[in-house]
Amino acid sequence: MLTQTTTRVLEPGDLALALEVLDREPVANAFVTSRVQVAGLDPWRLGGEMWGFYAGGELRSLCYAGANLVPVCATPEAVRAFADRARRTGRRCSSIVGPADPTGQLWRLLEPHWGPARDVRSHQPLMVTERPSTEIAPDPLVRRIRKDEMDLIMPACVAMFTEEVGVSPMAGDGGLLYQARVAELVSSGRSFARVEDGKVVFKAEIGAATAHACQIQGVWVAPEFRGRGHSETGMAAVVQYALRDVAPLVSLYVNDFNTAARAAYRRVGFREVGAFMSVLF
Repeated sequence: MLTQTTTRVLEPGDLALALEVLDREPVANAFVTSRVQVAGLDPWRLGGEMWGFYAGGELRSLCYAGANLVPVCATPEAVRAFADRARRTGRRCSSIVGPADPTGQLWRLLEPHWGPARDVRSHQPLMVTERPSTEIAPDPLVRRIRKDEMDLIMPACVAMFTEEVGVSPMAGDGGLLYQARVAELVSSGRSFARVEDGKVVFKAEIGAATAHACQIQGVWVAPEFRGRGHSETGMAAVVQYALRDVAPLVSLYVNDFNTAARAAYRRVGFREVGAFMSVLF
């Protein structure tokens, strides 16, 4: 039993305790929870380490340290401990993302050591819905992407990522990790699109899924089709799929400056319940 305030890398045998922490905030923690439920806590399978913060002998907070650095149920004391560990190990992540308050505190502690970020999005409203839209009819042409349609969906995914993040996901390793992630979503039935004449008009994915909540990501409309309502009817369709087949609550987070998207999501039935923050390197 750990009897003092400390952090350590969790091991597979710590899974039950880690899930107890994750279950405290099922919506905010959907991304990390979904990864842990599939991969456990083995760093090789998880794609990173899970750091645990203990106080009074109890596991109180977590921090996922992989391609993203994600604080989970992190108290101010836990954030300071995670920042100390992150400084010692050096930056290995491409972003820091999570609930706005602890993520902001984590970045303030790390910025002097990790240098300037490429972009800081300090307020990204977290939005949820538990029911299909009563205002927007779902697009009947939005459907699941099949496994044999990777060549169809991949260019749209790359365009979305580049537009949203500001760099191409094909850089570095030639896009191998990104293509594997897209393939994972397609094979699990969580990639959706409206396709016309062999071209993706609208697309979105259910990027994280647990028994309590799922998270929509990668919402994108081809530039030549924008302004026609495809984002609203497409999202209404994806929400319908998600509520029926995946989880009883659907979430997403959006940049605060994207007023058009926030308004569209509200029309589809989403409401704001909190905020995320993202630091991009």
